Amino acid sequence: MARLDEQDPGLPIKLNPCSNGEFVPEPPSAIVREAVRRARDDAERNARRIGMSRRRFLLSSMGAATTLAALAACTKEATRAAGGNGAGTTPGGSYVIPPEATVDPAAAKEALGGHEFIMDVQTHFLDNSHDVPNLGVMFPQNNCGEQDPRACFSVDKYLDLLYNKSDTNVVVISALPFAGSPLDATVMKQTIELADRLCGDRRTLMQGEAHPGSGAIEQTLENMARLSATLPIGAWKTYTHAGGRGWFLDDHDPKAPQVGQAFIDQARRLGPSIIAVHKGFPGIGGDPVYADPVDVGPAARANPDMRFVVYHSGFEGTNGLVEKAYDAADAYGINRLITSVTRAGVAPGKNVFAEIGSTWRFVMGDTVQAAHVIGKLLKTFGEENVVWGTDSIWYGSPQDQIQAFRTFEISRELQERHGYPELTPAVKAKIFGLTSARLYGIAPVTTQCHIDRDAIEHARLSSVEGNVTYGPVTARQVAAVARAELAPFASFT
Repeated sequence: MARLDEQDPGLPIKLNPCSNGEFVPEPPSAIVREAVRRARDDAERNARRIGMSRRRFLLSSMGAATTLAALAACTKEATRAAGGNGAGTTPGGSYVIPPEATVDPAAAKEALGGHEFIMDVQTHFLDNSHDVPNLGVMFPQNNCGEQDPRACFSVDKYLDLLYNKSDTNVVVISALPFAGSPLDATVMKQTIELADRLCGDRRTLMQGEAHPGSGAIEQTLENMARLSATLPIGAWKTYTHAGGRGWFLDDHDPKAPQVGQAFIDQARRLGPSIIAVHKGFPGIGGDPVYADPVDVGPAARANPDMRFVVYHSGFEGTNGLVEKAYDAADAYGINRLITSVTRAGVAPGKNVFAEIGSTWRFVMGDTVQAAHVIGKLLKTFGEENVVWGTDSIWYGSPQDQIQAFRTFEISRELQERHGYPELTPAVKAKIFGLTSARLYGIAPVTTQCHIDRDAIEHARLSSVEGNVTYGPVTARQVAAVARAELAPFASFT
């Protein structure tokens, strides 16, 4: 234990650039670099003050509070030095951390903890029973700290990171974007059964994968029927830009395969009426034209009985462009999704749901951008139609994303200037899980799976792997991921 305490686990709020494999992470901003430096210094000082080893402090909620406080302070100082952000001299968004939370366990638990129902509608894993070439290169969680990287690809690892090392209550296992996926549907079913057996509640749901752009549409529809007849499908997951030829949900492009409405009609016939569609990050090897959410609004208008969950909300995170207040003339990122639904007349609270997996992880180190992302999604789709997802376990445990969102606020200035709603605890509770519970028709179970929250905190303190981020962090690593399995796989999330 003494030797373990000497190891550096990394900061508990993982601000380092990282990718889910679908984009090259941007280099850290000057604010993030300074926040990381300051957080490390503050953690050293705070740990000594309370007589705790630096490692155990960084694995605690106090370490997370210290990191978020440093980021909030650096952002505030940078905003003032720059003469404001266009709406005043306070940041557009910030993390609210009481000073005592950085040195007092009870205060840290009060500030960063919570009893909300948390339902993560975008999670991923691979099991190690498949002989997939270059498995350790292709998928990022091979860097999970196990001596044998194949041990990172297991149901046990997935459930441990989601349930034991985060406050997540219910998860949806998301399908992957290739026909012949190495994540077999029967493995998803076994995972569901294991989680239900351990927890005694319905904790894990699965998506049925559909690849309308791969081969004949009749085969896709037949595969969907086979899955529906044999497995407990909670939603249908599809990628319009990967897993075959690119296509659109609304079939508006005559040059693309005319398969969108056929897929939607089959999902309607088979049920459930939930379609989770990737829109945004174009992927490595995917065609960005078809990752554009231009088709979401028309498809939703034409199929009002179907519910469309837009993964990533159209966010791109490329070319150094950042999310700002909505401007119809700025056809980039989330603005494209907003334009699509507003032009189609799809009002807030209707049948389009904005999901923030990887999007929140990308922007949480830039609080101004984060405020615009969350603010305009709430304004456009309504507080009943923004849902929580993390893209984990590509990033390891999602606990840091949860803690950051719990303490995040949108400034009063941005609320007044752009009509953003206040990010109240009640609104956060809906985003975290209440909306998804209603969407999926499940009861919001707020008890933790088989261990209480104090035991989870203890597990974090004694963690061997530390605050690990799994994904590729450089352009070279992202390219290596792409090269590893571009044939037969096109891209992955």
